[in-house]
Amino acid sequence: MESSDPSCSQIPSILSSFVDAFVDFSVSGLFFPSSPNPNPNPNPNPNPNPSPLPTHIPAPRRLVAIGDLHGDLPKSLAALSLAGLADSSTGRWTGGHTVAVFLGDFLDRGGDELRLIHLLHRLSIEASRSGGAIHSVLGNHEVMNVDGDFRYVTREGLDEFRRWAIWFRTGLAMKRLCEGVPTPKDPFAGIPKSFPGIKQQYWEGFRARIAALRPDGPISTRFLAGNRTVLVVGDSVFVHGGLLETHVDYGLEKINSEVRDWILGKNGRLSPEYMRRRNSLVWLRNFSEGFNCNCEHLEGILKMIPGAKRMVMGHTIQEDGINGVCEDKAIRIDVGLSKGCGDGFPEVLEISLDGKMTVLTVNPLFNPRYRPEAEKKEGLALLVPETGLKEVEVKA
Repeated sequence: MESSDPSCSQIPSILSSFVDAFVDFSVSGLFFPSSPNPNPNPNPNPNPNPSPLPTHIPAPRRLVAIGDLHGDLPKSLAALSLAGLADSSTGRWTGGHTVAVFLGDFLDRGGDELRLIHLLHRLSIEASRSGGAIHSVLGNHEVMNVDGDFRYVTREGLDEFRRWAIWFRTGLAMKRLCEGVPTPKDPFAGIPKSFPGIKQQYWEGFRARIAALRPDGPISTRFLAGNRTVLVVGDSVFVHGGLLETHVDYGLEKINSEVRDWILGKNGRLSPEYMRRRNSLVWLRNFSEGFNCNCEHLEGILKMIPGAKRMVMGHTIQEDGINGVCEDKAIRIDVGLSKGCGDGFPEVLEISLDGKMTVLTVNPLFNPRYRPEAEKKEGLALLVPETGLKEVEVKA
């Protein structure tokens, strides 16, 4: 039913924004501040033809990098607090001018996927207002989910998306009550309401996940399309899995543009070939697995990228924590932080403007007070906060 009240036509944008804020708060418990940046990352108001996001950005005074978070909100808040980026109790930005890079894999293996990406979205806006920035690269699990591959979804994750669907549909219904309010297309159109062999209680979660994350879906376009596949910050190259010569030859800017178009629904249903299989940018383990890295091969790839001195990667869990090989040209920062994927101690990589790299950790095994020989770990300076790991209480 639509209202003929002429006042409705005077406030469509205000009402639409209110409904969107209502849905956001219902899903995540967060309100988003207005952004001073017309094209923040991720983009809160997707444009069908957004301006390209730069692949190369200058080195900031302070740069931090955090590995795979996998839907674990409490452990993610612990890592953000460790990095000095956010208050662990309020989730508000405290990083000032710091630039933070997240190495992807926000999705799967946990039950706080939507709450996590909503939090990082709000922090991105707050960071921009403070002169800092948050950038994220795509992980293989983001690519899998947009592709419709849900092998690593948890029951809790399905339930979170099921609840999102309820609130999203409520928002659509509210917008349809007033003429002049633009109504987004129904992302559930064409998705069966039941599926043979899957219990209905689970299928509702799968159906919501497909609708939200498929190309041109409301969650994928809003929160994932602004994430690059490769990002070069100063002399550091950030990529989830790794790079090969073929990727650099193809063009890093071209890859970022094509993958973004795919997520926005303009480049086919399935991800580009270079985003799938073991030699893709998000699945490669050539430089992140074990300590027998082919350093000559890595150096050759870095030389193809002007000014690049190191490749920083996630994807492969480092049981001994963040480490560097090949004279710190390969830095591996996935510490298996989430409870659903290793439950490791939070660790953060910090890179200063002069290139000094420091591992921030709460792992007592690397505390020099207990192990004097652990002052350095594979050539990286090590800083252990005095407070140690604290249990984080997350309020809705």
